[in-house]
Amino acid sequence: MEPGVLQAGRRTVNGPDYLIKAGDYTARIVARGAALCELQHLGRDLVVPFSADEPIPDYRGIIAAPWPNRVADGAYRWDGDVYHLPLNERDRGTALHGLVLGLEWELEAHDDDRLTLRCALEPSKGYPSALEVRADYRLDENGLHCTVTASNVGTAAAPYGVCPHPYLVAGEAPLDEWTLSVPASHFLAVTPDRLLPLGLEAVEGHAFDFRTPRAIGTTQIDHAFTGLGLDVDGVHRLLLSDPSGTFVGMQWDASCPWLQLHTADKPEGVPGRLGLAVEPMTCPPDAFNSGTDLIRLEPGDSHTAGWSIFGG
Repeated sequence: MEPGVLQAGRRTVNGPDYLIKAGDYTARIVARGAALCELQHLGRDLVVPFSADEPIPDYRGIIAAPWPNRVADGAYRWDGDVYHLPLNERDRGTALHGLVLGLEWELEAHDDDRLTLRCALEPSKGYPSALEVRADYRLDENGLHCTVTASNVGTAAAPYGVCPHPYLVAGEAPLDEWTLSVPASHFLAVTPDRLLPLGLEAVEGHAFDFRTPRAIGTTQIDHAFTGLGLDVDGVHRLLLSDPSGTFVGMQWDASCPWLQLHTADKPEGVPGRLGLAVEPMTCPPDAFNSGTDLIRLEPGDSHTAGWSIFGG
């Protein structure tokens, strides 16, 4: 295929799906939510996959924008006006994972090793301005790289945040046996019923301290972390290892000072703990209300965040 020539994807319930390949890696992305539905290294899954022919389960692989995580009651005040978002997490009374996850993103470019999708978000009673959002996926010998750029193409300032939502898979052993390494000094305590922020706590002496690599065990996590250390390359890096020696890792740039981790626990009788959700975030949960690390996009402004997934 000639570079830059658009290649139609196979039509699914999630819109077209697109395959990209490079080196030992293959990835499949669907148009709905620009969701990563499959990522493999030498034929081994690095993320919990889903079928493109079925509805996306548990928000797997989506791009969450223009906010990550939850907005309490779906309501917030912005520049003197109150906005009301649709509540898609009804049992907790929150607006979860943004407004673009249900949209079918349009194809902008598709080469053998690269895919760019875009979507348009219009102003509404829940959001004050128009955004154009682009997701660029690229594979090389070092893994999958994704950047998301949001541009305010409207006439009013807008609040903004973003994160990916992959569930990483270290190997064939159960999640409890995977070794986790993440250099986070603090986590955000949350209410037990709605998972809304209470305040920062140090990981020192807590079950959430994975600064020294250790097995996850039976620890249940659905929390945001911060105080993320940088490695020698100047990026944040998380590593998840299987007892067999296989591993999966994720790294991201300074645009995401927060990290949501979720051990994907389910009610009894429902398969759970299939993978570890790893979500580098530009802002914490309920940032539309707290304002913490919330990005203000003025008309004409753009914001870009990036992350990578690799394995072996």
